[in-house]
Amino acid sequence: MLSVNLVWVMLGTILVFFMHAGFAMVEAGFTRSKNAVNIIMKNFITISLGGIVYFLCGYAIMFGDTAGGFIGTSGFALNGVEDIGFFIFQAMFAATGATILSGAVAERTNIMAYIGVVVLMTLFVYPVVGHWIWSGSGWLTNIGFVDFAGSTVVHLTGAIAAFVAAIMIGPRLGKYGDGKVNVIKGHSIPLGALGVFILWLGWFGFNGASTLAADPATVPGVIANTFFAAAAGVVATAFYTKFRYGHIDGSLTLNGALAGLVGITAGAANVSIVGALCIGAIAAPLLVEGVRFIEWKLKVDDPVGAVAVHGICGIWGTLAVGLFDIGGKGLFYGGGISLLGVQAIGVLAIIAWVSVTVTGGLFFIKLFVPLRVSKEEEIAGLDVIEHGTPAYEYQEIFKSSALRNETFAQRLTHIGKSQNVQEEHIS
Repeated sequence: MLSVNLVWVMLGTILVFFMHAGFAMVEAGFTRSKNAVNIIMKNFITISLGGIVYFLCGYAIMFGDTAGGFIGTSGFALNGVEDIGFFIFQAMFAATGATILSGAVAERTNIMAYIGVVVLMTLFVYPVVGHWIWSGSGWLTNIGFVDFAGSTVVHLTGAIAAFVAAIMIGPRLGKYGDGKVNVIKGHSIPLGALGVFILWLGWFGFNGASTLAADPATVPGVIANTFFAAAAGVVATAFYTKFRYGHIDGSLTLNGALAGLVGITAGAANVSIVGALCIGAIAAPLLVEGVRFIEWKLKVDDPVGAVAVHGICGIWGTLAVGLFDIGGKGLFYGGGISLLGVQAIGVLAIIAWVSVTVTGGLFFIKLFVPLRVSKEEEIAGLDVIEHGTPAYEYQEIFKSSALRNETFAQRLTHIGKSQNVQEEHIS
């Protein structure tokens, strides 16, 4: 049975790793093509560098011997740690919390500043939150806080960091002006849709393997709840946007799946399928109105809606445990408001912790590198400026000012000539 449990957790680890491909596709699709390579590089660096930093320090701070229920103090570089399987599973979660920032600050952030934030998140900010809730001896655990797979630990933590960073870095050029909020469209909804499907698949490992055992009494329910919350998020968002805007909004409906997934993550093992459907359905209007409020009222530029998806829906999912818990603690099941109150305390504590530490960390990073690229670099696109190559081979030809007034057929002719020149050069 031990080997079966290990295989299940390792499968979950692989699926959570694969979620980073989903994040990369969603972020690339929802932003402009001139920044696609930059998005991909940030996601690769996050999972790689974040994993290394978590190995050296983060895991010890999260799961080491506790100092007053606030921080771990042992196990640095896995010294004395025997359960490598549990460590690598947690390392994938740590990187996931950090990568939420990537989309929220896309298209204008200095990549070296972004790398600094990844180190801060995986070294200290996220592990301390994890210690409070998942170490078994954290102060929030001791008062009864429940977060099964990370609506708060992973998603709210990443979203608050993203929110703070987006404010400090500022909006993209052209987003706001003359009292207007201008829509800056992404370049590939199909790419974004592929990313959402990958994330949905990966979430079965994210939530399912958080049981830490192939338990036939628990795993099927967790997987079912994960699916139905996402499905309800999609359907409810589709109908809500139809009612709100007169059409089924493509990008918001895709995010509706993620809203449902984030919402169910805290209570995936604690609620019924009916509860999961309710959680996913309620996440939909919270997502839609949250995106609008953040973008239009607060004037915070978040290209992929990460703060609304992971933050607002993370808060909702955490509080929903206090309503829908079927173990006798949920308000709707006769448990009173005590669990709901504990969940609210945890949410407020994490918001305060992450806001203060990330703000301080960004001010420190700013002493060494600028938080955003120059105006000229942002206009040109970060792919060529920071990485030396566009994402698509013919991108520059189609955008060339010399060809701007030509027909599509004439542009294709130029492409053909360009291709012939390349082939002659190679031969």
